[in-house]
Amino acid sequence: MFFERIYEPGLAHASYVIGCQKTGAALVVDPKRDVDTYLELARRERLQITHVAETHIHADFLCGSRELAQLTGAELLLSDEGGPDWQYAFEHTGLKHQTTFRVGQLEFRVLHTPGHTPEHICFLLADRATSSEPLMLFSGDFVFVGDVGRPDLLEKVVGLAGTQERSAQKLWESLELFRSLPDFVQVWPAHGAGSACGKALGSVPSSTVGYEKRANWAFQKPREEFISELLSGQPEPPRYFALMKKLNREKRRIVPVVPQPEELTLKQFDVASADGALVLDVRDRKLFAAGHLPGSFNIPLAKSLSTWAGWLLAYDRDLVLVAPPQDVERAVRALVRIGLDRLVGFVPGVSDWRAAGRKLAHVQQVAPSDVSALLSERQALLLDVREQSEFGTLHIQGAKNIHGGHLIARASEVPRDRPVILYCQSGGRSSIAAATLKSLGFESVYDLEGGIQGWMRERLPVEAESGPLSRPAGSTEH
Repeated sequence: MFFERIYEPGLAHASYVIGCQKTGAALVVDPKRDVDTYLELARRERLQITHVAETHIHADFLCGSRELAQLTGAELLLSDEGGPDWQYAFEHTGLKHQTTFRVGQLEFRVLHTPGHTPEHICFLLADRATSSEPLMLFSGDFVFVGDVGRPDLLEKVVGLAGTQERSAQKLWESLELFRSLPDFVQVWPAHGAGSACGKALGSVPSSTVGYEKRANWAFQKPREEFISELLSGQPEPPRYFALMKKLNREKRRIVPVVPQPEELTLKQFDVASADGALVLDVRDRKLFAAGHLPGSFNIPLAKSLSTWAGWLLAYDRDLVLVAPPQDVERAVRALVRIGLDRLVGFVPGVSDWRAAGRKLAHVQQVAPSDVSALLSERQALLLDVREQSEFGTLHIQGAKNIHGGHLIARASEVPRDRPVILYCQSGGRSSIAAATLKSLGFESVYDLEGGIQGWMRERLPVEAESGPLSRPAGSTEH
């Protein structure tokens, strides 16, 4: 048997290639959208991708199953569980609980495990060439290493009120099925640490049924305590999750090859901009702050690019990248993985813009020691762009909280007639948020250097939801 895990750190997403080396047939589970990775692997290992399967209708990325099936002719295997509202709306081979199918000498048994989503299934693998005993469970977003899938996305993302309690009950029932599996079965989930599909995912790539039953918090609680803990403290789901649910379920445009945008001249850039294209600058935040094309977003090329792009960028607009040529492909892949594929070109930086005598925009940095003057003399607003749970735990005195991903929708709550000072934990998220406000036409925008960590190093006042905290000796009031 051949087995390989493909891990994409930006989305903390794992997909799998499982092959029968005797027949050369292979299955891909939960593929990402830039599917050339699987094609190259299959060529290298002399395998033919004959089957493609999904554990559920994903919310955090655009699944590449249809791209892969179109390119290889593979059979598309998808859940027909969950009821009429959770059926895939395109041609596929439907799978039900206890369905079995073979890939060469590999036998897969389908387990319906609702809770994270109603249609969710897992794949229990037995390598019949060696044993009839099950070997691996591809658990999707059902059981992770150290955690279980969140049941609240349908309510928070899709807007189906009252579903999270019922989904949590279903997840509890599905855990009973998991408990019945042999302890030695390996568990290979669809996500690792950093995913928004759970709140405490481990960074270890796999586990076993026996270990999870002993160590995973979800198996240590009685039903009501389990449900209460499961529904509390889940991370804020990004805005684009609802669209991913729709696009992964319905017919959509297939993009079988990763786009290769060409470098644009200033004239071509002007045409694209006039036609409504958004500009995404993926350079380092300090370079962006020092000078950028007016109206552009800034999401540095790092692990969080996909997630922040999904929070902030419109899917019905063309997109121009600002990136050095060596970074373009990596940025494009991160965008394509969440369905942002309307890329019309890139510009390598701002030097041509500056050489043409065009004015660059800037984001002003402000040191913690200089905030007092902005607050007292210009009535500046302190805006905390972290998650609400972080804000409730500790924030700068007098700050307002709007998650950075909600700034576009809640821009009317931000004053335009006085300065706005944005901060996060250490400066990364606030830089993205400051660029977002600038793109919306806000003029007096400041980014707090070092975030709340830098603020506290200066021994400046902070508070929690319960009220002000006592400050270390030597701190001063504003």
